[in-house]
Amino acid sequence: MLRYIVKRILILIPVIIVISMILFTIAYFMPGDPVHAMLPPGLRPEQYDQFYSAMQERLGLDKSLPEQYVRWVYEVILKGELGHSTMGNRHVAMMIGTPLTNTIILNVFVNICYLLVALPLGIKIAVKRGGLLDNGVQIGSLATYSIPSFFLSLSLIFIFAVWLGWLPMGGMPNTFMLSWSENIMQWARHLILPVVTLTLINIAGAIRYIRNAMIDALSQDYIRTARSKGLNEKIVIYSHAMRNAMIPISTIIVGVVFSLFSGAAITETVFAYNGIGRLLLMGVRQLDRMLIVSMNLFFAAINVSAMLVADIIYGLVDPRVKLK
Repeated sequence: MLRYIVKRILILIPVIIVISMILFTIAYFMPGDPVHAMLPPGLRPEQYDQFYSAMQERLGLDKSLPEQYVRWVYEVILKGELGHSTMGNRHVAMMIGTPLTNTIILNVFVNICYLLVALPLGIKIAVKRGGLLDNGVQIGSLATYSIPSFFLSLSLIFIFAVWLGWLPMGGMPNTFMLSWSENIMQWARHLILPVVTLTLINIAGAIRYIRNAMIDALSQDYIRTARSKGLNEKIVIYSHAMRNAMIPISTIIVGVVFSLFSGAAITETVFAYNGIGRLLLMGVRQLDRMLIVSMNLFFAAINVSAMLVADIIYGLVDPRVKLK
């Protein structure tokens, strides 16, 4: 197992390097002038040329594409810096700290609701397949899966914030000069609608996936043998069928865990939630090259790490899977 993990990590290093080269090249050819975006307005022509040259040299944008890439990799590896953001006029690492924390807070509650609903409901409708509950969940999951996230977000805002007035329309909680309990209450009120939106959007596919995995496991010969021996139905379902269904289901669980670090750009934008997805969308609008490259590289690293963890879990869940 250890040899396999080391081998996969060594394989992932060139993958990340290639991805970073592709992302950096795409950002380099993006339209717009990042130096011009950082200069103060109202400069006279001679001042503009002087400030432009100084800023271009400071950011290293007067160098060729390979030289800029090497300098960026050097700063990332040895200094821990992700480049300079033209949108915030500061280092990218300083800009993503708070939005990343907010996104993790949001996704923790989304994933808790996601797992608490998807796993038991997917198993239940698999056992009672063809029944009223199964058909209702299938129709409901297809409906929520088909609804655009922005439409669902705006609908929830209209119902619960505008019409009923129970919850805030969006934004971040103002916790200044509040007690610990009031702080939690403010966060809860602002998180309810985004959490419900993301849970409803993501849960539909997971329920159907879990249902199909359980149906496949319940149709195996060893399940019929267990039932013929008179074992309790709950033991058959949760001890035998679910254990074997966990191999495909573990893919979803790994994705859920690693999604803690990913943002939902549309949902965060609609609710004006200061998350990493909204920050990336703002960076695209402002043509902030370093912010776009750094965040997309971060997402790529998260995805390849999730695939590695999923492979390892396969070997732990099912001894028949040999990792070599």
